[in-house]
Amino acid sequence: MAEPELKLKSNSQPNPNSLIVTAPPSTPPEPPPPTTGGVFGSSIWLRQRPKMRVTTEFDSDSAVFFHRISCKVFDSLAKLKLSFQNNGKGELSDPQLALTSKYLSLHYDIEEKNALVNASFDVAPGLQFKAVHEVKSQQGELAMVADLAGPAYKFELSSAVPSIGMPRATLKFPLGEVSLEEKEEEEEEEQAKRILSVNGILKGQILNGVCTAKYKDEALDLRYCFKDEQMTFIPSISLPSNAISFAFKRRSSPSDKLSYWYNLDTNYWSTVYKHNIGKDFKFKAGYDSEVRLGWASLWAGEEYGKAKTAPIKMKVQFMLQVPQDDISSSALMFRAKKRWDI
Repeated sequence: MAEPELKLKSNSQPNPNSLIVTAPPSTPPEPPPPTTGGVFGSSIWLRQRPKMRVTTEFDSDSAVFFHRISCKVFDSLAKLKLSFQNNGKGELSDPQLALTSKYLSLHYDIEEKNALVNASFDVAPGLQFKAVHEVKSQQGELAMVADLAGPAYKFELSSAVPSIGMPRATLKFPLGEVSLEEKEEEEEEEQAKRILSVNGILKGQILNGVCTAKYKDEALDLRYCFKDEQMTFIPSISLPSNAISFAFKRRSSPSDKLSYWYNLDTNYWSTVYKHNIGKDFKFKAGYDSEVRLGWASLWAGEEYGKAKTAPIKMKVQFMLQVPQDDISSSALMFRAKKRWDI
């Protein structure tokens, strides 16, 4: 009930000593909200139902539809996703169920009855624990990642489960990373023995470009990338095979770009011309000498973007392939990706 208010008694001459207290009329209670039931549930449930995202992709080359249905659950703390494929006959295949969150994710293969579990969380400030486990094979990996002198420097120690040797140690820093691990080396007429292997990658600024050195499995790949507003030049060499190649890209206007790759070791080459029509349309044409194939494609929607940002949330690509040796076997293919928010 509302607080009583003070009012003056009605007289021809107000008397300040004759104050009376009157209470306002009581307000009738509000009726309870109507209850709804039935097969389709209540409107309250419809308002609280999480928004669903349905994405369908089709590739004419494989004639298979790929579907994904996802929604956020547990107050948007996790995401639930169901994916599957179907062919032209309506037969379903490869159903996958995934539940992902910040610290834990579960991917379940319904046909194989197999699950992959990923976990990651902070044990202490600057110390992170990561784990991967495949249920069917009973294999996985455990890792600890520690920050060294700030987040730009990290040290990771990881080991396979079940363990088959010493754990792998990786040091990450702003210019690259270096890892040390054991691997098996087969020898003739002898049992395989385990040796220490060093892999790494280094990046550095040289002149107006970036030089990258990648060492893995006793092979060294050197790559230099020079880039300005109009031109990109990328020579590379692999040792000890001495395979040399280079790429050249030239931008004649904000919407036109020509790229060329040549491999000196095999004499194979390829070229691609790109033309952007606004933000959502792109035309590309090219030729690859290794497979002796010319092609042209038209994208509606950003080529590497999501369907969410495309017009009417749909991406389409048409591609024409023309083999050099048999023009009569040319093929026109298309891919489409459509998203619905329900």
